[in-house]
Amino acid sequence: MTILDTPVISRIRRNHGLEHATINILSQRFPFRRLAGYSFPGGFFILGDIPTEDVREAVIRALVRLNNGDGYLAIHEHCGTNYAVSGFVAGMLAWLGMAGAKNKRSKVERLPLVITLATLGFIASQPLGPIVQERVTTSGDPLGMSIVDVFPIRFGRFSMHRVVTKD
Repeated sequence: MTILDTPVISRIRRNHGLEHATINILSQRFPFRRLAGYSFPGGFFILGDIPTEDVREAVIRALVRLNNGDGYLAIHEHCGTNYAVSGFVAGMLAWLGMAGAKNKRSKVERLPLVITLATLGFIASQPLGPIVQERVTTSGDPLGMSIVDVFPIRFGRFSMHRVVTKD
């Protein structure tokens, strides 16, 4: 058993996968709406101005599709994992480029190298984000998860939905 298989982490990963699948389905129906999500052990939030019934239908459809083997829906191109992985690689290469610089002048002289390394790291790491999503931060297999409720939350003009799940 790995840390990814512990009950809390497993639930977060499965909710994260269902969140992505839901957003992927909603994005097909509402291609110009800005959507975001946030997952936790008890479910996830969908941020964006979408009618509740459409969110509910998308969540149900996403769960059915994941249960039918469409695990690719659990990967999303705008997931924070992609940005975190690219930022980590770029940051590590930038740090490496500054290693050994002893004074302000040598740091300034290395700045073009550091910018080049960070940029190349960011570009080269693009394929890693979806791999990390697939293997670490999401799961495309709901493993018997069910939907308990979908309800709207509004703060003035800000709109989101909470999706409650259970095993």
